[in-house]
Amino acid sequence: MAESCFKFFCILIFLNLASGIPGSGQEVYFDQVYSDNIKTVQMHVKGWEMSYPVIELGSNEELIFSFDDLDGDIKNYQYTIIHCNADWTRSSIFQSDYMDGFYENPLDNYRLSFNTFQSYIHYSLTLPGNDFRLKLPGNYIIKVYKDFDQNNVVLTRRFMVAQTRVHIMANVHRPRLTRHQDASQQLSFTIRHPDLQIIDPHSELFVTVMQNGRQDKAVTGIKPMYIRNREIVYEHDQVLVFPAGNEFRNFDTKSLRYTTEFIRSIDFDGNLYNILLHPSRSRQYARYFYQHDINGRFLIRNEEGRNPPVDADYVLVHFTIPWDVPYDNGNVYVLGALSDWNFYDWNRMEYDFSSKAYKLTMLLKQGYYNYHYVFLEDDASVADAYPFEGNFYETNNDYFITVYHRPPGGRYDLLVGTMQIGTYR
Repeated sequence: MAESCFKFFCILIFLNLASGIPGSGQEVYFDQVYSDNIKTVQMHVKGWEMSYPVIELGSNEELIFSFDDLDGDIKNYQYTIIHCNADWTRSSIFQSDYMDGFYENPLDNYRLSFNTFQSYIHYSLTLPGNDFRLKLPGNYIIKVYKDFDQNNVVLTRRFMVAQTRVHIMANVHRPRLTRHQDASQQLSFTIRHPDLQIIDPHSELFVTVMQNGRQDKAVTGIKPMYIRNREIVYEHDQVLVFPAGNEFRNFDTKSLRYTTEFIRSIDFDGNLYNILLHPSRSRQYARYFYQHDINGRFLIRNEEGRNPPVDADYVLVHFTIPWDVPYDNGNVYVLGALSDWNFYDWNRMEYDFSSKAYKLTMLLKQGYYNYHYVFLEDDASVADAYPFEGNFYETNNDYFITVYHRPPGGRYDLLVGTMQIGTYR
């Protein structure tokens, strides 16, 4: 009898390991692409392309996840879903704890590009789908890999599932400290929790704030300023003060028949169209000038086509910003959702001594794009846009607040509230 129980216990352990029990839990997951042939990764709420990838648990909301494979041949891609803590490290719970259905699934919904010079395969997925159902609120990663080998990772993408239990009231205003008033914005917010018992907000809550979706500048682990009856107030003179930046630069390649604002020329080299942007200039010491933007995001569009996901072509976009002397302690990047807010080799600019300018050629799908020029110092993880873009308190930005709760004795973080607030005109 004892031997039979021991065998049964071993079988249970094996099944749990096979279902994806986490390892050390120390790796932090980001929106990351690991293959050069993968482009234009997107994830948003169905019907709302400019949204953050967050849906309500148990609702009818769905996420649309998609990307292009520029190799042009159909590959054997699979994906799995990973549950994460509030800090985006892998949680310590089993896949069976947070999802029902299949733990590994084929990514077999694809379409071939149509009438484009650059051939590609467009893959798309609706989450959650028929293959699985998520049971817990929190942070999640979709991990795409190839040939059933989870170590052969193609890309990872963050998304969130909320179960709203708190109400967030927030506002963005000029900082109270004089030295920040002309170049920064301050965020203040209050969390109301009439139906959620929180004994010690300092240890039970984990609060984060992102400006315009930039992962490298996310402020995490924010502690409350003071606590009152069923309200937790966050007002800080330093922690929640953000450099305001400037309105994003933009260019429009929805049509290749004519040049739009900020585009100098459109030429075909026999293989692809080349889009030459007008040389930019530093806006560090310029006066603030309002222009409408989409806060660093992009939209895929093709005015001459009917189905942009598969008939929008890829073009070579040439960026130039004059700069007298190159940096010797870091690199300059073109940054935005067009680069996943990351710092890859393919969005790093090179200095051209003959023209005294930083230059970059980037392969991008037709559409409307926002971007900034930023400087990333060696060994730093947060880039600075100030040398190229300046900081102006009037700038329109959006801020995304997430509130996680882990009750005493809990094994994972619950996403109990989100809010997006903007300084829009």
